[in-house]
Amino acid sequence: MNQTTPASGGPVPTRDELRAHLVRTMIAGDVATPRQNNLLHFRRMAGGDPYYQFGLDLKPSWSERSVLEMMVERCGVDPDPMHLYGDDTIDPEITLDTLEAMGERIGLAARRRERVVLATGHPSTLTPLYQAVAGALREAGCRVLTPAAGWTYEVDAGYGASELRRIVYAAPGVAMLEGEDLRTHHTHDPHPMEAMLRELAASGSGENSEAKPDIWPDLAIADHGWAGAAGQAGIDTVGFADCNDPALFAGAAEGKIDVVVPLDDGVSAHHYAPLTAYILDRAGLRPAG
Repeated sequence: MNQTTPASGGPVPTRDELRAHLVRTMIAGDVATPRQNNLLHFRRMAGGDPYYQFGLDLKPSWSERSVLEMMVERCGVDPDPMHLYGDDTIDPEITLDTLEAMGERIGLAARRRERVVLATGHPSTLTPLYQAVAGALREAGCRVLTPAAGWTYEVDAGYGASELRRIVYAAPGVAMLEGEDLRTHHTHDPHPMEAMLRELAASGSGENSEAKPDIWPDLAIADHGWAGAAGQAGIDTVGFADCNDPALFAGAAEGKIDVVVPLDDGVSAHHYAPLTAYILDRAGLRPAG
């Protein structure tokens, strides 16, 4: 599999410095995500399309308008319902506030030496961030879980074709999907996280189906369907979402996701290094090694 190098320890930016970096790199502020794409995803999530619900069992009361209003509040998209085309926005102040909340929850996990799962549907951009957090948590005494390695399923490749995907882990324990081409792949699917949790649930004590599994995550750090499935399973979940991914924000509004950090999840991987340093500092953690 393709593996990326964990984000190295760099200087911790101040909040103002990180805000400037977010806006300069278009991780937040004016972002490159098309408004028309956002509105389409809002409509499909409100319509109950499973692909846009990320494994969350969301309330049927969501409408396209209420999703837009929620995304204004929780992400900072343009509130004008007549803004139909062009680029959209993410409020960098919301990004900073939620990065701090995420860091605080990760810090709590470190102090409690919790069991943690980490997973990403954006392996080409976000993997180094997750690797750095996983390494710091492991060095703090947390157990980074890696269930269902090698589990496979088929995804629709269009025109009646299908492709195989398998769960693989980037060291020291970040789940992602790999194809038969041995490349990692983007995914919205909740199925891999659901498979991971089924394997962990199988460790339940004895024959009592109500028994708590012997090994179960205290915290999930993830995005896309990986985060949605974890939150739906009742696991404390913190994650990242772009402004065209309303489901996790809706999950947070419904109390199923603890923290969602709005950001453009598709910029060059090295641009997330200052965010990584900020999260670790807020958590009271040092980069591994």
